Amino acid sequence: MLEVLDIAAVRRWSSLAVAGLSRHERALNQLNVYPVPDGDTGTNLLLTLSAAEQALAGSLTEAPSAGVVLRTMARGALLGARGNSGVISAQWLAGLADTVDGDGLAAALDAAAKSAYAAVARPVEGTILTVARAAAEAADQGSDEPSAVRAAVLGAREALARTPEQLPVLAAAGVVDAGGQGLVLLLEALLEALTGEHDESEVDGAAVGDGDHGHDHDHAGHGHGAGRAALTYRGPAYEVQFLLDTGAAEIAELRGALDRLGDSLVIVGGAPTWRVHVHVDDAGAALEAGLAAGRPYQIQVTHLTSSTADGAPRRPDPTARAVVVTAAGDGIEELLIAEGAVAIGGNPSTAEVLDAILATGAGRVAVLPTDSNLRAVCQAAAEEAFGEGVKVRVVPTRSPVQALAALAVRDHARRFEDDVIAMAEAAGACRSAEVTTASREALTVAGRCRPGDVIALVEGEVNLIGDDLHTVCCGLLDRMLASGGELVTLLTGAQAPDGLVEALTAHVATRWPFVEVHAYAGGQPHYPLLVGVE
Repeated sequence: MLEVLDIAAVRRWSSLAVAGLSRHERALNQLNVYPVPDGDTGTNLLLTLSAAEQALAGSLTEAPSAGVVLRTMARGALLGARGNSGVISAQWLAGLADTVDGDGLAAALDAAAKSAYAAVARPVEGTILTVARAAAEAADQGSDEPSAVRAAVLGAREALARTPEQLPVLAAAGVVDAGGQGLVLLLEALLEALTGEHDESEVDGAAVGDGDHGHDHDHAGHGHGAGRAALTYRGPAYEVQFLLDTGAAEIAELRGALDRLGDSLVIVGGAPTWRVHVHVDDAGAALEAGLAAGRPYQIQVTHLTSSTADGAPRRPDPTARAVVVTAAGDGIEELLIAEGAVAIGGNPSTAEVLDAILATGAGRVAVLPTDSNLRAVCQAAAEEAFGEGVKVRVVPTRSPVQALAALAVRDHARRFEDDVIAMAEAAGACRSAEVTTASREALTVAGRCRPGDVIALVEGEVNLIGDDLHTVCCGLLDRMLASGGELVTLLTGAQAPDGLVEALTAHVATRWPFVEVHAYAGGQPHYPLLVGVE
């Protein structure tokens, strides 16, 4: 038995976590409380921790501490994070890494839980967050690291079992929270890495068909497109970097001074040592600001190239703008590209979204997630892009029809921030809905649905249940148009039957003669029809 979490144990933990998530991937995917086949929390967690393991494999064999190795693991998890569960788990690891060396595992688990909560704008109890906090509170009762982890595992299991009491949607489906179950598996792997004790939970997934897949719904509170050709860099002339020993108050003043001098400002770290990076025309003034704030050292001043040849490193053009949009479906990707966006398909990771942002070559980029569960991934990529000198804004969109509405109002004559606001307003004014087939029995706000029922969801809530696709689609359009609307956008999915568009267009023409209909073949999986009403 190990008495401390050492570097070898961290590496062993990473491998055991990936192995455990791989064994239970499908069962975790099945712990989904919505009656649509879109649960992939297990897949998202597995991909996230696999990226963390790959980062460890590429790191140095020798490291000064377990915390350093954990930070490498957390960094790899962040860049490979998929879905809310992946992003929150990466933040949990980062909090653990920042504390484990100094104060031991109990304090580190407490910091990890607080870091996970901080990653969520509106925390919801009965989720992975609740399980993380319970694990930290239980670990505080341990007398040493092994006993702290044993207590954390027990506390996490007990909290997981109570999640249906905190979230009625879990109780109605008879399942526990998928993200919370994933965190229990991570803690069990940590216990095995530390003590050799193998005590793994049995994950009781709901009965879902083998073909189920889709997007992450763990309720945690929550491509195509070529980059530009060779660009001309027209920003500040110098890149200035240095380490600085000073306090937090002085850093606040330095931020203001450097922000006035240039752009691409990044200051990371914590008292007493900070890393400063900025692009300026007057390198001397930037260094003087550093001297006024504290003691700068390891100073690097690089002249930024005024032009770039093919194959050479490229700096983002601060005057150029671009839009990156996630997309599921070949037809949807084609529509987005036709609107001038860079489209990335599937369920992208943080690194894939970041690559798409940087490939545009633009210094100002708007990112539009077309699934609410991708928002955390896009936000993480936006924060990473800031360190590369790119200002990114994530426009809150949850459907491809909202993304199309946002793209339609872009105007480069406006300031970038004003343009982002206009896009967000247009997306918010577009009411979205989708039609799909229920994969299991569930009690919804529209009544009880059973496997095979056709269900229509408006803004994420089940609104209609029926046994005929055409009837449900017509009923959905009538309900949405009854509250107003001048333009209907229809995106048919890969499973849409022939003649659906013609039938719905005729229905609208008869019942709502002054409403315009635009229909496109979206090719999206799982949803025969996506609807937008403006």
